[in-house]
Amino acid sequence: MSKYKQISHVIFDMDGVLLDTENVYKNAISCIAKRFGKVYTADIVAKVIGTLEKESARIAVTEMKLPIPVEEFRHEFRTLSHGFFAKHHVPLMPGAKKLVHHLSSNKIPISVATSSSIDSFELKTKKHKEFFKLFDHVVCGGTDPEVKQGKPSPDIFLISASRFPDAPKPEKCLVVEDSPNGVQAAISAGMQVVMIPDHYVPEERRRDATLVVSSLDLIPLEKFGLPSLK
Repeated sequence: MSKYKQISHVIFDMDGVLLDTENVYKNAISCIAKRFGKVYTADIVAKVIGTLEKESARIAVTEMKLPIPVEEFRHEFRTLSHGFFAKHHVPLMPGAKKLVHHLSSNKIPISVATSSSIDSFELKTKKHKEFFKLFDHVVCGGTDPEVKQGKPSPDIFLISASRFPDAPKPEKCLVVEDSPNGVQAAISAGMQVVMIPDHYVPEERRRDATLVVSSLDLIPLEKFGLPSLK
């Protein structure tokens, strides 16, 4: 019996999955940490990534014992990262265009479930308007009133599933994630999850994913009952 279940809908995280933004965030936090003689280690990165901005700030300040209020950190982080996004083109991740166009052309319902706020989403995607029109809907957890708790809580994925016209059951949804927090959120939602981890994610934090691959265009869609990319 296959470990993979047939699915009908795909839900994508955005940062580090569809958009190559994670290094911008890591650099912004490292810059703040350096000011206080602290180091933003890979272990802390793994705890921060995928969470809502306010939670990211709380974790960073607590873990690195930074001598500033969480809100001050959050403001500086947003200023640095949004300043970069306003001036620079944010590229799509390798394989993103191929996979998303393939699913869209085969009438597979797809959505985006991001921890970003709506203004952050608009800023990062301004050069990719046509690409993001391919998705049935986008849930921005940072500002969506229905998302009460961020990842690793399952809220954002359950809400995203409920907003498809046919509101599929969780087990009919496949999540694509890069962060351990996102993987846990998908599992808590009762969904299968493909993980595309960055190099800093330790092996033990990859094991819970249904499947781990190194790139979007390497996802074996046929294992989940979807048309193959090959």
